[in-house]
Amino acid sequence: MTAKSSEMKSTHAPSVKMYSTPSCVYCNMAKSFFKRNNVKFEEADVASDLKAREEMFRKSGQMGVPVIDVGGKIVIGFDERTLRTLLHLK
Repeated sequence: MTAKSSEMKSTHAPSVKMYSTPSCVYCNMAKSFFKRNNVKFEEADVASDLKAREEMFRKSGQMGVPVIDVGGKIVIGFDERTLRTLLHLK
């Protein structure tokens, strides 16, 4: 599994794990959003990691990406408004 992180803005922020693929445009948009907002996140490449793909499907029932787990709440696709709410961002 590939894990990547960026700086965390707050020590009280929920954990964020994004299931993605390298060619996914919306995954790249989500990564940019997290980096712009200093949100620490773990990334799992479901194209190359079968275990991560199975985990993503168990959590979401989805095979499409991105699937983003924010503190146990599942966001399907890149939904900036929902992510801002879950991450307590303005």
